[in-house]
Formats: sequence, C-alpha cells, structure tokens
Amino acid sequence: MSHIVSIKTEVRDLAALMAACQRLKLPAPVVGEHKLFSGTKTGAAVQLPDWQYPVVTDLGTGELSYDNFNGHWGDQKHLDALKQAYAVAKATIEARKHGHRVSEVKQADGSVKLTIQVGGVA
Repeated sequence: MSHIVSIKTEVRDLAALMAACQRLKLPAPVVGEHKLFSGTKTGAAVQLPDWQYPVVTDLGTGELSYDNFNGHWGDQKHLDALKQAYAVAKATIEARKHGHRVSEVKQADGSVKLTIQVGGVA
C-alpha cells in the first residue's frame, strides 16, 4: 500500500543536520553563539554557499534563524536545499531505526521521492 506524506521541517536533530550538510558538501554545523545581522543566536549554525550570515537552528524548538536580506545576502535555493536534505536524512534515520528499508529517487523537478518498505533493512 502506498501513502503520500508531506513534512513540515523543524530542525531538531543534530545528527540529521550533520548528514544533510555532508550530503550537500557543506561544512559541519557549529554549535554555539552566532552573529547574524539582527543580533546573535545560539544553536547549530550552518554556513551556506555565498551566504553572508549562517543559518542557525534552535535544536530545542526546531526554529531556523537567518538574515539573507530577501536574497541579497544569500540565495533562498541553498536554504531550501538544506531543509530538503535535512528532511530526507531525518526520515531515513527514523525509518532505519525501526528496521525499514529506504530508497530514494530524485525527481526531475528537484523534489525527492522516498520509498520506505516496512520490515526491510537497507
């Protein structure tokens, strides 16, 4: 039986965030206090390509903080790619924890189709 699932991404898992960064060939997230244009934020920071300031996630709330000045200080596509890679990593980690097999296919529109087979280990 097939099911379609939509996921609202809250970044709360450091291991999944690290996997997303590795997947995108980004530097590993740095936990601590980070300067943004509008102040400082504490959390796990990821430096996206050509972004003036890092994206900082509060792992407790899942909230992302960033200053990209409507695309002038960083291209939104990089943030979207990070959120997608995080969602794929988190779903894969959780499925495998429960002994399920996961396969992934990148779609022509840039989306990712994950197939989770219950009971199969991969």
